Amino acid sequence: MNNKRVTYIIHVAIWTLMFLSPLMQSAHDDVMTLHKFVFISAVPLSLLIVFYANYSWLTPKYFATGNKQTYFVINAIMILFVGMALHAWLEMTHPIYEAPLHIREKERPMTLFFVLRNIFNLSISAAIATTIQLATRWQVSENARREAETARTNAELKNLRSQINPHFLLNTLNNIYALTEFDTTRAQQAIHELSKLLRHILYDNQQKFVNLKSEIQFLTNYINLMKIRLSPNVDVSFHTSIPEPCNLMVAPLIFISLIENAFKHGVSATQPSYIHISIDADEKTISCFIRNSNYPKGDKDRSGHGIGLKQVADRLELMYHGKYEWKTWIGNEGKEYSSKIIIYDTKVCNN
Repeated sequence: MNNKRVTYIIHVAIWTLMFLSPLMQSAHDDVMTLHKFVFISAVPLSLLIVFYANYSWLTPKYFATGNKQTYFVINAIMILFVGMALHAWLEMTHPIYEAPLHIREKERPMTLFFVLRNIFNLSISAAIATTIQLATRWQVSENARREAETARTNAELKNLRSQINPHFLLNTLNNIYALTEFDTTRAQQAIHELSKLLRHILYDNQQKFVNLKSEIQFLTNYINLMKIRLSPNVDVSFHTSIPEPCNLMVAPLIFISLIENAFKHGVSATQPSYIHISIDADEKTISCFIRNSNYPKGDKDRSGHGIGLKQVADRLELMYHGKYEWKTWIGNEGKEYSSKIIIYDTKVCNN
């Protein structure tokens, strides 16, 4: 059932109750004739006229477009006219009541009191109609904004995915090319490891979320690939602690750029180096902590230009807005670089 049909049914139900309410409140010995029902229906009918004049015409045409002065002037004239007409109708038709219900002339309050009461009730009806119309328009506008935001986010994510693949492959192929110069066997092994990575990139990266265990396997293959070309003086460790069975999902390739960065800036050709990576997860958080020796590249080596880290920031903001924390810091007198991503509230993020 669509929203318009539900709204229509609600309107009909409410106004039906408004018109039938006098019947529900009448005494057992009070005979409700057609003339009497027409008499008492004048009140809800006047409320209905003012309500829909505001709901369907005055509010969308004047109030919502900023022409509030015209809105209030037309409303004032309409409410005053309907209020006086209602009082005139009741004055003209009240003799149909029998003696117990008839209010004698000498006991009836001043005409002004009834007119002001009618104006007050009609003003409330106009205010309710305007509020409902404005709330409905706001809801429609908000839904459209959310749909547009979702479409924009999906487009940005698609664009980021298309950027990650060539950036990642470029770095990996550069490493394999370096191996071919001095160790063909290890280069062949690296190509085999690369084929495993490509499957993850070509298929899993097209999904919004992948199983955390699958992502960790991808990172393991990548680390094994990087270790092929490293010298023995580089200490590389990769520790994981995730629940078994693992049902947690994570955005694909969200950590790879940080690990790439660690291998790029954490390894020295001559000095002892280390790269320590850990990924821990439970029902509430997923965290990735990377600590590596720090050997920043010189100005001449500008490969990448920080594209990978910018992609990490963009994807975290798009996929986990308000539910993540990313910290980087340099310690040990500039000799150590650390980076930590914590994704909070995994139940919400993975629904």
